[in-house]
Amino acid sequence: MSAISSISGLRDLLPHAAALVVVIPLLAGPIAVILAKARLAWLWSVLVAAAAFGLSLVLLGTVLGGETITYEMGNWPAPLGIIYYVDSLNALVISLVSGMALLALLYGWPMVEREIEPKKQAMFFGTFLICLAGLIGVAITGDAFNVFVFLEVSSISTYVLVAMGAGQNRQALTASFNYLILGTIGATFFVIGVGLLYMATGTLNMADISRLLADGDNDRVVRAAFSFIVIGLGLKTAMFPLHTWLPNAYAFSPSMIGVFLASTATKVAFYTLIRFLFSVFHAGAPFETAMFDYVLAPMAITAMIVCSVQASFQPDVRRLLAYSSVAQLGYMLLGLSMGTVAGLSAGLLHMFNHALMKGALFMAVGLATLGLGVIQVSEMRGMGKTMPLTAAGLSIAGLSLMGVPLTAGFVSKYYLVIAALERGWWWAVAAIVVSSVLAIFYIGRMIEAMYLQKPPSHGDDPVIVVRSPILAIVPLYILVAANIWFFFDPSVPKGLADSAATLLLGGGAP
Repeated sequence: MSAISSISGLRDLLPHAAALVVVIPLLAGPIAVILAKARLAWLWSVLVAAAAFGLSLVLLGTVLGGETITYEMGNWPAPLGIIYYVDSLNALVISLVSGMALLALLYGWPMVEREIEPKKQAMFFGTFLICLAGLIGVAITGDAFNVFVFLEVSSISTYVLVAMGAGQNRQALTASFNYLILGTIGATFFVIGVGLLYMATGTLNMADISRLLADGDNDRVVRAAFSFIVIGLGLKTAMFPLHTWLPNAYAFSPSMIGVFLASTATKVAFYTLIRFLFSVFHAGAPFETAMFDYVLAPMAITAMIVCSVQASFQPDVRRLLAYSSVAQLGYMLLGLSMGTVAGLSAGLLHMFNHALMKGALFMAVGLATLGLGVIQVSEMRGMGKTMPLTAAGLSIAGLSLMGVPLTAGFVSKYYLVIAALERGWWWAVAAIVVSSVLAIFYIGRMIEAMYLQKPPSHGDDPVIVVRSPILAIVPLYILVAANIWFFFDPSVPKGLADSAATLLLGGGAP
């Protein structure tokens, strides 16, 4: 009977899944700190992330069944109350964020033991859970000011998490401070834009704002709001040339945080940019169309080329991957700037695939640092022999980043090329090809060092194979397998991306 009542209780909670996926990690964060013991805090965090991921799959299953979810907080109806809204776009983002949080936590324990001071480890996991709650909250809320609140919850947590890398490298403090300054500027621009929207419409509910803007004139206040919001979210997204905070934040943060940030933080900001551009302001407004063609598209192309070149000459492995991330964000921005269903869908698909490939790459580099002290590309020589599993995982994820067939990266680049051709943007296709060739160069540098160079010599001693912790290898290979799986069957992310793009360009609700 007790088992039946437990199942019944779980069923009663399912209608509240949209709220619980935010509330559970938000409340669990302080509990992790109270637990004090690092291993207990880690186990607690893994359980919480698993619960959040399970709830996100419930939401995803509902959306795949053809429904959208609207949850009224405190039973206050919109526009007076705050609503949580789940459709095909944010169902994908929420599942991605919670899934990557779970994998990062499973991977992270051996890293945290080495990189974070013992007395700070419980606080580290508690802060991570609050960051997770903030990122999911940004994706799920239907209230413009609530977006700002959750952005700041996640951002402030991230500043702390990056700074905790100071135990390994004092430059983490500078990186965190830089991130704090630019993140605060971005948040200020965003909240000014939200305030201007409130002044123009008298509401903060995103669906209500969208309806009122569609009925009224696009006056100067709305255009000013648009500009402030795009610049603010551009900073949060690390959109070129507003990306200067990102390389050091990725390079000097703890290994586990590098994995999580590279897979989720900029993706959530990119989602928010899409939500405002296409749901709130409506694609097709004259000022928005002009921005796509004359601002976003050139910025995307520049990011793809310039940051790929910068990545090619980075001696530090994590900085190389960080500049690569800005270049890959250029691909996503290019899809968005096309203003077509095919382009937006391809950009969203690349967002999903990039999280998988870059998460795997940062995991592999973290293991190389743990096992061999690898920081520079030159220090990876012979890693194919000394750390064969890690080197293989890094190579496969790198091939996906290049866009090699049989990997997920090929699929999203293929759809981007098709969308660009449909738009008549031959120059965009050329940029995709050039950027991919540059990716072959900088990923090839690592692969060459791992497989074509000899490991450091220790006289006549045989090569010592360094075994990576199984707890960290398993999440790495889950992501590696996903990079291959989604080449053969991209139906779920591609279907969600198509559905989201169609909904957004048809004026779907936020």
